Amino acid sequence: MNDTLKDMKETLLGAIQTGVSYMLPFVVAGGILIALGFALGGYDIPNTVEPGRNFASTIFWIGKIGLSTFMVPILGGYVAFSIADKPGICVGMFGGWMATDPWGMGYGSGFLGALIAGIIAGYLVNGLKKLPLPNALRSLLPTLIIPVIGCAVICLLMHYVIGIPLGSMVTSLTNMLNTLGSGNLIILGLVHGAMIAFDMGGPLNKVSYAFAIACMEAGNYVPMSTAFAAAMTPPMAMAIAMIVKKNYFTPEDRTSIPGCIAGCLCMITEFAIPHAAKDLRRIPCFMAGSGVAGAMCYTLGITMKAPHGGLFVLFACNKPIHLILCIAVGSIVSAILVMAIGKPVEQEIAE
Repeated sequence: MNDTLKDMKETLLGAIQTGVSYMLPFVVAGGILIALGFALGGYDIPNTVEPGRNFASTIFWIGKIGLSTFMVPILGGYVAFSIADKPGICVGMFGGWMATDPWGMGYGSGFLGALIAGIIAGYLVNGLKKLPLPNALRSLLPTLIIPVIGCAVICLLMHYVIGIPLGSMVTSLTNMLNTLGSGNLIILGLVHGAMIAFDMGGPLNKVSYAFAIACMEAGNYVPMSTAFAAAMTPPMAMAIAMIVKKNYFTPEDRTSIPGCIAGCLCMITEFAIPHAAKDLRRIPCFMAGSGVAGAMCYTLGITMKAPHGGLFVLFACNKPIHLILCIAVGSIVSAILVMAIGKPVEQEIAE
C-alpha cells in the first residue's frame, strides 16, 4: 500500500512538473509582451486604443490574449500527457480550457482547476485505453474513441461538478469583500491581498481584482494599489528565496530567477505559478506576504490610478516609495515562509 501511494505521488508530482515546464514559455512570452505594451503605450492602452490600432496596442493584445488563451489549457494538456502519453493531450487541454470559464458563467477555476482537469484526464484516458474492443476497432482508440469520449466526460465534469461549487464560492467571496469594504481597513487589506495571491490569475484573484476595478470606477484608488502590491509579491518572494537558499532549489528552478524578478516588476503574478504548482504549500506563504502588503497599502493610504503595469506605471501612484516598501516587506515575509517549509534538494531526493 505504501509503495502504491509513493508511486502515485511520484506520478502526480512528475505530471505537475511536466505541465508547468510546457506552460512556462507561454507565461513568459505573454507576460513580457503585456509589459512592453504598457511601457510603449501607457497604462490605459487597453481602454484608449482599439486592439491592433497601433504597434503598442498590438504588442499588448498579443501578450494578453496569448496568455489568457494558452496558459491554462497547455497546463491541463501536458499534465494529462505525463500520465497518459500523447492521447492525454487533447483531453487534458479540453479540461484546461473549461477551467478558463469559456462561456463567462462564473465557473472558472484557473490553474488549480487545470491541474485537477489534467490529472483526471490522464487517468480517464488510461482507463479508456483498456476498453475491451475488437482488434478491428482498437486502431480507432487514439483518433476517435478516446478524444470524443474523453473530451465529453472531462468537460462535463469541469462544468457540472467542479465549476458550480467554485462559482458559488466566488460569489460568496465577492459579497464578503463588499461587506469588509466598510469595515476595518487592515482586515480588508489582508483579505484582499491574500485573495490576489491564492490562485494567481484564477477566480479568487479575478474577484479581488474586480473589486479593485469597481472601487477605482467609484473614485477609490486604494484597493488598486493593494492589487498591485499583492500581485507583485509572489514572484519576487520566489526570487529572494532561490537567491538566499540556493540548495533548496534545483538548477532548473533557479533559471527562473530573472523571470520572477521581471514578473514582479511587470505585475505578472503568473511567474510564481510553476513554483506553486511544484509545492502547493507555497500558496499560503504567498497569501501571507500579499496579505501583509495589502494591509500596508490600505493603512498607508496608497492610491494607484492605473489598472495594470507594475513599476512601469509608478507615475500613477501617489506614494511610489511607500508602494515599493509594501512590495518589499510582503516579498520578504513570503520568502521567509517559503524557505521555512523547504529543505535541501538532496534531502528531498533521499526521502
